[in-house]
Amino acid sequence: MATILSWNEIRDRATKFAREWKDETRETGEYQTFWNEFFEVFGVRRRSVAIYQKAVERINGNHGFIDLFWPGKLIVEHKTAGKDLDSAFLQAADYMLGLAESERPRYIIVSDYQRIRLYDLEGESGETESQEFSLSEFVKNIRVFAFISGYDIRKYRESDPVNRRAVRLVVDLYNALENGMYPKEHLSKLLVRLVFCFFADDTAIFPPDSFYNYLFYASHEDGHDFGAHLGTVFQILNTKENERQTHLDEDLLALPYVNGGLFAEPLPLPFFNREMRASVLKATEFDWSSVSPAIFGSMFQFVMDSDDESLRHDFGAHYTSEKNILKLVDGLFMDELRKKLDEAGQNPSKLKSIWEELGRITLLDPACGCGNFLVVAYKELRRLEVEILKKLYKKEIDNQLQALPLDVTHLSKISVERMFGIEILPFPAEIARLSLWLADHLSNIELGDLFGKPFAKLPLLEQPHILRENALTTDWARLVSKENLTYIFGNPPFLGSRLMDESQRKDMYEVFGKIKELGFLDYVTAWYMKAARYIQDTRIKCAFVSTNSISQGEQVGILWHELQKLGIRIHFAHRTFKWSNEAPGQAGVYCVIIGFAAFYPEHPALFDYADVSGEPHEIRVNTINPYLVDAPEAVILRNRQQPLCDVPNMSFGNMPRDGGILILDAGEKEKLVEAEPNSEKFIKTYMGAREFLHGESRWCLWLVNAQPEELRAMPEVMRRVNGVKVFREMSRAASTRSMSATPSLFAQRTQPELDYILIPRVSSENRRYVPMGFLAKDIIVSDSCLAISGAGLYHFGVLESEMHMTWMRAVCGRLESRYRYSKDIVYNNFPWPENISSDDVKTIELAAQEVLNARGAHADATLADLYDPLSMPEDLLDAHRKLDHAVDHAYGIRNFESEAKRLEFLFGLYQKYLGPEPEEIKIVEQNTKN
Repeated sequence: MATILSWNEIRDRATKFAREWKDETRETGEYQTFWNEFFEVFGVRRRSVAIYQKAVERINGNHGFIDLFWPGKLIVEHKTAGKDLDSAFLQAADYMLGLAESERPRYIIVSDYQRIRLYDLEGESGETESQEFSLSEFVKNIRVFAFISGYDIRKYRESDPVNRRAVRLVVDLYNALENGMYPKEHLSKLLVRLVFCFFADDTAIFPPDSFYNYLFYASHEDGHDFGAHLGTVFQILNTKENERQTHLDEDLLALPYVNGGLFAEPLPLPFFNREMRASVLKATEFDWSSVSPAIFGSMFQFVMDSDDESLRHDFGAHYTSEKNILKLVDGLFMDELRKKLDEAGQNPSKLKSIWEELGRITLLDPACGCGNFLVVAYKELRRLEVEILKKLYKKEIDNQLQALPLDVTHLSKISVERMFGIEILPFPAEIARLSLWLADHLSNIELGDLFGKPFAKLPLLEQPHILRENALTTDWARLVSKENLTYIFGNPPFLGSRLMDESQRKDMYEVFGKIKELGFLDYVTAWYMKAARYIQDTRIKCAFVSTNSISQGEQVGILWHELQKLGIRIHFAHRTFKWSNEAPGQAGVYCVIIGFAAFYPEHPALFDYADVSGEPHEIRVNTINPYLVDAPEAVILRNRQQPLCDVPNMSFGNMPRDGGILILDAGEKEKLVEAEPNSEKFIKTYMGAREFLHGESRWCLWLVNAQPEELRAMPEVMRRVNGVKVFREMSRAASTRSMSATPSLFAQRTQPELDYILIPRVSSENRRYVPMGFLAKDIIVSDSCLAISGAGLYHFGVLESEMHMTWMRAVCGRLESRYRYSKDIVYNNFPWPENISSDDVKTIELAAQEVLNARGAHADATLADLYDPLSMPEDLLDAHRKLDHAVDHAYGIRNFESEAKRLEFLFGLYQKYLGPEPEEIKIVEQNTKN
């Protein structure tokens, strides 16, 4: 009845069929030829299974004729182009009711040549399901007609090809094998092989359903022999066709020779039970052909989480959405390549030149994980190649009758051989190789579809190069020489300076050596430094995703001081945005993307986000400095112990380090005073960021001037003091233990001697202005705040202005996306107005008082309420705007076109105050420009 065809051949025939019939519109005349050739696509002779014009009695007693009838399987009703397919279905349904029960089909197809609609009367949900597509989309939807070739059709939902249920099945299988004591060191390879087979069964690597059919029919339902049959499949996939035994099962004979190392290593025999067998079979029911291999990392994160969450976190395993990866890939090279393609037009010489360039591109991800970045980049390069080929071979593609003057199977110039990665963990390294193989296969399918010559590259001779090493202690040239490399990119581990273990600190020392303040750098900075050294004297461009801390706060001065000595310049960057991944329960990380090289960029590109979860917009810039603003790039801020200008010193608030024992809420205060009235004079209002912003109240025991006899007269107070002593003695930190000698006092005391300005150290990024305020000297300021003792209205006015807020947003650190104000970076480096007049000082003071008055007019509102952008009162906003104008005037500027221009001005003024550039920076500038 049917000739057994591979899916490659079916797709090839389908492509030719769609091209030949793309202009046909008549109902009669050619429709029988149309359906004869439709069946031939699947290797089926129509006359052997179906007849035309089957006479049938309709419900109303009249007779009709079914256009095409396949007993028990299919009815086809064919119409002229443009006719109503709904009425065609109703007509077919009417005919079906006139058939004997045994002859009624499961499927109905209605068509007008250019549209095909398939009805499954026994859909997955138990109800009738339908799907419609154009003839030009026939190839993409070819698998829905698998029943014509004699295969049991499996239904897939296009919108949910591999959803969490499919992922959960893989994880459950992993857990079941692990619980069954399958050797841990082989478990990842076994799971990778299974996923490859799931994918291969749906993407023409294997003949359709051969993997599924063999396992389903050959194994017992209780699963006792399932592992043995699975091992047989792996053995066959590693055996050349001409070396196989002749008496193999038909489904096994149909499997291709894969090799490529994927099935070469013998694995211990796995033992399955009924449930585990069912899990494997169920996993094949998802349409893996629709899955981007870039999602494999997200899938296997489940496995890694269930295996060892702490290990996954330590090594910074982040599995990222394609959308976010493309931000890096586009900025690094794809935008430039697309621009070249647009400029080339239809010029064959220019197109071939770009094509050759694509073939030479070599990529390295030195923290590749599961290979997501390499996969997305590879797919984008292959897609661009297809666009080039469409232009170069337009006539051949449009003319389906003309033989192609080329071998499609060797047409692509882009190879996974040029994909390099370094990954320290074995499981992700396995996934990286698998993902790149499958990305290559999907790209080959797309290329084959273009020319009507679908193909699969088997055996897997081309190999991506994934090195299992510690990238920070390995010479990258061992993997790929810099003479052969084009780009370095990726997503190194997100690990803060205080979260590293001893081995990671050794890695940092290995890369940086003995530099000052190394302990303040995040782990990711080591990849920047390693890459910077590697690309010396080359045109290699790099781009990394990093937590936004790398472009803010104290890290900037430490890291970029070293990078600038190596001539590193930023070519493009994405400012802070929320980096999400595909994994369930994903954690949002606030990140930046920085692209850099050891030469000057021609057209630097900076992308900003109005909303950290939104879309980026490009800002036109001349240069991009390490704070990711358009400002002099040689200027970097270092921790400064004293203010740059003549203003009062800022200090940290008081740190109790008491386990909360010296801090009192309202109830505790009341009870203490009631029990020991003498304690009241030692109880002070305690002001932290939360109390200041949200109007909450707390108190503390401030025993600085308490005499010994006073303390002994207050047993409850002494009980608390003793509790502080015990708390500090139990600490692991030697510095805290040493403070147990003075348990009645805060660990660090910096209380201002004069009334002061309080600034919360952390504040919401949604606020245009960080709320600050004046407090009396007897209000104890906590270490969640900063204080400026003796500061006046002028200082308050400048600090609360748009000028200072712009500076703060650019250079401060971040806690997630919230502002983290700092003394040594933000305040001490801030360039105050130069040579300010007394009139300007007075104007600023008056405007500052108006801000305070506007706050006071809303006595029932907290500062958090007043400075919420959605509820900020108009009078307060107006007062701030007046203050902004007054401060701008003091700087000699009436208005700025943009925040970028304001920052450019501030960095210029900072550089002026700082004096001449360091000699080493000047040397770098000169050498790089040469």
